Amino acid sequence: MAGQINNRRSSRLVLGLGCERGTDTSEVISLAEDALKRCGRSAGDVVLVTSIDKRASEPAVMEAARHFGVPLHVFPASLLETLTPRLATPSAIVFAHTGCHGVAEAAALAGGGQGAELIVPKLKSQNATVAIAESYQVLAGRRSDFESTTSEIDSSASPLLAEPRS
Repeated sequence: MAGQINNRRSSRLVLGLGCERGTDTSEVISLAEDALKRCGRSAGDVVLVTSIDKRASEPAVMEAARHFGVPLHVFPASLLETLTPRLATPSAIVFAHTGCHGVAEAAALAGGGQGAELIVPKLKSQNATVAIAESYQVLAGRRSDFESTTSEIDSSASPLLAEPRS
């Protein structure tokens, strides 16, 4: 039927990243690639890298977005905190440091918009975390060649999503 969409093909992956300041770029990218392997997907399925606004200028996070060739969008802790009920691994320790109970998982869900699902809960390395959310919505600005990949988002609704066309 013309109006039906194969959800597997129309799904998009959002990488949520967290890291300590000064984390080596290779650690973040390696962890992200490991997460993709765990869900049987590839770098080409990634449409967005997300994090907390406190990491907007963190070199490893910015380089991860460049590595995958996608935009980086960041969210304030207050927005990420609203997603706590949907997190697989909320953490009081993370809350004490950031003001939200999870960075990677919450950022991935925020970037994926309403209906996004975590398909890879938080994975940790020594200094970084990554989570992957799957979204079936059309993400605005995906696969861009923009020189700057950083955009700060500060509203309670995810403005990253374009309404699917009927």
